[in-house]
Amino acid sequence: MTITGLITAVLIGIVVGALGRLLVPGKQPIGLLVTMLVGIVSALIGTAVARAIGIPTATGGIDWMELLVQVVVAALGVALVSALMGGRRRRTVVGGRRRSGLLR
Repeated sequence: MTITGLITAVLIGIVVGALGRLLVPGKQPIGLLVTMLVGIVSALIGTAVARAIGIPTATGGIDWMELLVQVVVAALGVALVSALMGGRRRRTVVGGRRRSGLLR
């Protein structure tokens, strides 16, 4: 893979991650970097799935069906990572000390 192909894969992965995150309802407790990483991995997995089910992935233009598969895989990935990271974040204390009702 050339450097141009790698940069293109990263950019497509970022877009796929953002679109996948938009498809998942509710607020996801994951950051932008995690969304980008999920998108990049999902783009690679989505391409492999598209090839496995017979969708042409090397056409002269934009491969809309491949992109659709990638976005669906990204939505599943975002939902999975959100569920895994959400359980960990809920247990942390945010905001420091609580104020006593006596000092108001």
